[in-house]
Amino acid sequence: MDLGRGSVAVVTGAASGIGAALGRAFGAAGCRVVLADIDADELATVAGTIDGDVLTVSTDVSDAAAVEHLADEAFARFGAVHVVCNNAGVSTFNPVAAQTLDDWRWVLGVNLWGVIHGIQTFLPRLLAQGERAHIVSTSSLAGLVSGLPQLGPYNVSKVGVVALSETLRMELAMSGAPIGVSVLCPGTTGTRILESERNRPVEFGQERRLPEGEAMRDAVRSGFGGPAARTPDEVASAVLDAVREDRFWVITSGEMQDLVASRFQEITDATPSQ
Repeated sequence: MDLGRGSVAVVTGAASGIGAALGRAFGAAGCRVVLADIDADELATVAGTIDGDVLTVSTDVSDAAAVEHLADEAFARFGAVHVVCNNAGVSTFNPVAAQTLDDWRWVLGVNLWGVIHGIQTFLPRLLAQGERAHIVSTSSLAGLVSGLPQLGPYNVSKVGVVALSETLRMELAMSGAPIGVSVLCPGTTGTRILESERNRPVEFGQERRLPEGEAMRDAVRSGFGGPAARTPDEVASAVLDAVREDRFWVITSGEMQDLVASRFQEITDATPSQ
């Protein structure tokens, strides 16, 4: 689809990382931009880096009413929405045996329910518009490999985002609706995912710091400087290309290509021929 003047892009998780880069990229492309995040102060800072018409809405994507409010504000300001990026994400770092129910509720609430809320809220409005539109939901390479250690809730949430996006793509194609779908599966990207706890609500308590989880944090941190790492701006550029080209898969790095191929080969080998 065409992007530019008249187009409106909504981005959640926009106060830092990939979300902030998406906001800048859509703004640079000439779009009017709606930035949403639970961190209102950082959101205002990001808004100041974007040229053009920008609206900020403090939003907890795990709260359906808050996402409904986001949509109300976006349509009240601009009268339409053409791109929705369900991008907010957090993670805990611990073995499954040490993850608490609060860890699961928090991560799934943001990463998976945040995407569900975004689709449930915006999709009916996009359909009613009858215009070209596009929905982008952020998963991860973990949504394709799905067995990375110390990331149980994160892995489950990201697999769910892939499944939901694939289902939505098929249903919209079957109905002939003019709405494209993309699923973003970035690899190592220099974001603030290691600082997710900064926005963890007090009602979910604090994450336990165990040696295994800390080792995984260190591995992720070291990867930020590796040859396969991408910057948030590089990821955002790939997303804009996918929206323009109506491309479903947005995979920004080949760093886990062998793991992805091995997983699907294992599935193929385990599948009966009849």
